[in-house]
Amino acid sequence: MLTIYGVYRSRATRTIWLASELGIPFTVVPVIQAYRLINRAPGLPPLNTRSPEFLRINPLGQIPAIEDDGLVMTESLAINLYLARKYGGPLAPATVQEEGEMLRWSFWALAEIEAPALAILYNRVAKPEDERDAAVADNAEVLLRDKFPVLDAALARTGWLVGGRFTVADINMAEVVRYALPAPDLFARNPHVKAWLEACQARPAFKAMWAAREAEPA
Repeated sequence: MLTIYGVYRSRATRTIWLASELGIPFTVVPVIQAYRLINRAPGLPPLNTRSPEFLRINPLGQIPAIEDDGLVMTESLAINLYLARKYGGPLAPATVQEEGEMLRWSFWALAEIEAPALAILYNRVAKPEDERDAAVADNAEVLLRDKFPVLDAALARTGWLVGGRFTVADINMAEVVRYALPAPDLFARNPHVKAWLEACQARPAFKAMWAAREAEPA
């Protein structure tokens, strides 16, 4: 059985969502980020990213990590690409060309979108108000103004990134793009991105994952 190490308030959501879409059995072993121990909320698991038990799984001390049939993997987007490839179905690449496109979009999300999107999220919503830096968020939004039209043009063709259907590439991208939601003008300027993200997040597997995330202590 697939074991996912992490918590819902982390990048583990990407893998939990995908595993649910694939319909495969899995177990989540709750591992929180070590920095959250300072103000640990009641109900959070004691196992954390610096715990010796977890460091035996991932010496880098990062979540998520998985164990699957003896294979240990880290890096959320790579994990998702692996699981889709292994278990197949419509979320997986049907051809070598589709696999290349799924890799391309996943790497692009990581290299070009995630950092500025997180800067927006942290400095407009996630951090306490006295720790936010409006200039950092504004500069990050400016960076994404050049990136989002590329994504919008790709989605304008079929509504999805690869093969005209919902795939692992959409999960990987959507879980990065959602960080930029506190910049609504980006989505207003790029309606295909807005409609696509809404369609991704309307899926039952995403809704179930998100409900579990909301129920988890912050």
